[in-house]
Amino acid sequence: MSPAPPLPRFHFSKHLPPIGVLNYAPRNGQSPSPELVITDLYFDKTRAHGLEILEKARELNPPAVVIVITGFGSIETAVGAMKKGAFDYLEKPFKVDALKLCVQRALSYTAAISESAYLRTQLRKTYQFGQIIGGAPKMREVFRMIERVADTDSTILVLGESGTGKELVARALHFNSRRQLAPFVPINCSALPENLLESELFGHRRGSFTGAINDKKGLFQEAENGTIFLDEIGSMSPMLQSRLLRVLQEREVRRVGDNTPIYVNVRVVAATNEPLEKRIKEGTFREDLYYRLNVIPIPLPGLRERREDIPLLVGHFLKGKVNRNTNRPFQLTRHAMEILCNYDWPGNVRELENAIERAAALCEGEVIQAGDLPPNIAATAPAGTAGADGEAAATLPSVPDTALYPLHASPSPAAGAAGGDTTPLTHPVSLKNFLRDQEHSYLTKVMQQCEGDKEKAALVLGVSLATLYRKLSGEDKD
Repeated sequence: MSPAPPLPRFHFSKHLPPIGVLNYAPRNGQSPSPELVITDLYFDKTRAHGLEILEKARELNPPAVVIVITGFGSIETAVGAMKKGAFDYLEKPFKVDALKLCVQRALSYTAAISESAYLRTQLRKTYQFGQIIGGAPKMREVFRMIERVADTDSTILVLGESGTGKELVARALHFNSRRQLAPFVPINCSALPENLLESELFGHRRGSFTGAINDKKGLFQEAENGTIFLDEIGSMSPMLQSRLLRVLQEREVRRVGDNTPIYVNVRVVAATNEPLEKRIKEGTFREDLYYRLNVIPIPLPGLRERREDIPLLVGHFLKGKVNRNTNRPFQLTRHAMEILCNYDWPGNVRELENAIERAAALCEGEVIQAGDLPPNIAATAPAGTAGADGEAAATLPSVPDTALYPLHASPSPAAGAAGGDTTPLTHPVSLKNFLRDQEHSYLTKVMQQCEGDKEKAALVLGVSLATLYRKLSGEDKD
């Protein structure tokens, strides 16, 4: 007996029950779930059965898109059906081409909704707390602060040198808050001249200035119900500072050339790479605006203040990079890692990423050596360079440049989070306890791998020997 032919993706039938007018074939043994339902509003002259079908279709997971068909004289009922969630309606008699066009629009709509949901899920994964690489005490404090304030509406001021990841923190705040489904709108306040920045932030009316040929929404309106990120806020002109102050106080904006205020529901996250107190003393930044912005400050440490995170960051930047000649992933020598850990990194994480990118591009094999590093970094090779906390950074002068650094050893919790692990948690714990337990576990494994040699372990971890002793003794507590 020959097997039955496969069912089409969907089919029309007069013999199917109303909910199955457009029905998908079962997949993988699962019950069919319609993506699109086409139903008449009336199957007899007394009851609008189509409204019941509409309700059932909208209760599905995911909800089906519904097109209703109505006869002359029942347009009001059709409009009522659309208010209840119907995608569109067709009035009888209708042409087949009109039905095809309506179906095409409905399916395009469902595809767009599915893609939007997928992209937002990916964004939430990308900007989880753990995606900010780091396990140093100062970074753990940043994680704790983000966790506590992400779901509030308070204005946040992110403080940190250039290249420390201020926008990454702003995105983590947004995508871990209840505003995550609304827009995240970033703008660099130092990148635009004053008149253009004013139009970008607040919008303008047609004809308000030369070149304003259409009405334009400002970024505050574009970020409605979401978050606007004002980077380099210290560079904003005094005039724009006064307008921003009104937005923060009254929650309303006025477009250029418009006298009518527009209410906005937006969370403001600002960032600066220079002390605003200095700007206030110089008279270039408003003190009242500073206090409005500085509701909850989040200071980010420079990379030289968390040298133990450098191996984690190097491993993260090299992850997935494959040498074009050997088709093998890159590795790093211990001597090269020692140089990286001793360098002061005035450009912070961004400079480190660029240095690793350059080294990977110039490396002749799959092993990055000290000579592959940028000259200004390689020139700082002398051993014993002091760290930011006054302790000598880990050095190993006797190790030749051919000895490899174990980049892919068991990662710290911060590095592991970058891998995007989606395993469900059975017994969630606080971020503080998780980081402490994982750090202890990692230290134990590294000590076992180094056969109890603390100097070797300190080099592997990228910390000073004094820091390692402190962590092993349990004195380094939060």
